[in-house]
Amino acid sequence: MLERVFHLEENKTTVRRELLAGLTTFMTMAYVVVVNPRILAEAGMPIDGVLFATCISAAIATLIMGLWANYPIALAPGMSLNAYFTYSIVLGRGVPWQTALGVVFLSGLLFLILTLTNIREQIVNGIPNCLPPSSGWAKFPIRTCVLPPPDSFSSQF
Repeated sequence: MLERVFHLEENKTTVRRELLAGLTTFMTMAYVVVVNPRILAEAGMPIDGVLFATCISAAIATLIMGLWANYPIALAPGMSLNAYFTYSIVLGRGVPWQTALGVVFLSGLLFLILTLTNIREQIVNGIPNCLPPSSGWAKFPIRTCVLPPPDSFSSQF
């Protein structure tokens, strides 16, 4: 049954390898279960509720990714966004956590609408391939997308 569902042989893997990979991934990501509730508790959110939501959301998202999308990728709440939520929005700007969480919900709803209407895909397809996928590379797109290659400058002078 596992072979039929996950195409193990086609993907050149075994049940043992996948179990070890899953255990390794879990051990790598387990810190999120502890750190995420601590960060959000500083915003005033109840730590027990955040702990439960962290575990359930990670489990459901990972199961959907594995069983429906057939991708061996584990998902969990993003720590950088939770830190931004807590330290910049709630504590830094004084926005109540309930209000900030409402904005997070509305942004998720907007993203879902953009996805279901294929607008998100059009936006992604509209980004030039020469742009690196990381925001840390923000200074390089001008050179790689707008300016001609450096050797073409010498021929102009």
